[in-house]
Amino acid sequence: MEKDQKQNALNYISDCNDPDKLQIIAKNSAQKGEFEVQEAASPKLHSILPSQDPGTLEFDVWCSIYALEDTLKLERGKTVRLGRTRPKITKQGEKNTIIDLINGKMSEGFEMLVERNMIEYTFEAVALRHPNQFDKETLHNAQARLDAAAKHTPL
Repeated sequence: MEKDQKQNALNYISDCNDPDKLQIIAKNSAQKGEFEVQEAASPKLHSILPSQDPGTLEFDVWCSIYALEDTLKLERGKTVRLGRTRPKITKQGEKNTIIDLINGKMSEGFEMLVERNMIEYTFEAVALRHPNQFDKETLHNAQARLDAAAKHTPL
């Protein structure tokens, strides 16, 4: 892709609020090896899908869910839904789900996000961005898990 085309694509992405178009751009650019374009389209997509208010814990939780599901969809070529996390949120709510996952054993979703260098989408990172919503134990466990993951993640 030429420099002008890439800049036009990046400009289009920044103005686009259509999830279908952003998904197509992310998929096509990833297939073509245009990772700068794909890396611009994907986060934009994840930030417009949640129906919750931006800046809220709930919004960040759903950004995380959409980010992992979208990444798995691109990798596997088919729609993937987090079959345990979504029902847990339906039953317990976003906050209680995060507390359970952070204070329990390490989740598969956490490992998948770390493996894909998407640590900012882990529920641990989400909790640390909303410290007033969680108790000290949960925040401590979140930080400890992220610190341990950083030690094992190549820079």
